[in-house]
Amino acid sequence: MAIRLAKRDDAYEEAHEINVTPFIDVMLVLLIIFMVAAPLATVDVPVNLPSASAAPPPRPDKPIFVTFKADHTLAIGDETVTRENLAGALDTATASDRNQRVLLRADQALSYGEVMGLMNLLRNAGYLKVALVALEMRSSP
Repeated sequence: MAIRLAKRDDAYEEAHEINVTPFIDVMLVLLIIFMVAAPLATVDVPVNLPSASAAPPPRPDKPIFVTFKADHTLAIGDETVTRENLAGALDTATASDRNQRVLLRADQALSYGEVMGLMNLLRNAGYLKVALVALEMRSSP
């Protein structure tokens, strides 16, 4: 058995091979990050959605409008009511169906607090489905 004890000159030579395993790991992590982040970066993607087979909910024959005028008077439909009689008049108009949607029309001169006060009256009367009515803004050409 032969043993070489002499020190070689090329023992500390530079390695000319690149270890690509950490490079591949970093690239895979970046690929996953971009695959997750790319769909989140798009704000609006045009899509052709399929049509639904469910029928739309039936539109009420006669919607219930509660009008809150600038002079703080209330009206249900065309009839003027007081704040105290609001719950009773709504029960009469909806046949005591509190699941019916109530459309609230409020004058823009009224403050936010006054409109919220009326919405609290409607909620206390048991009408939780309240929609606010506004005019549609049309852009000028």
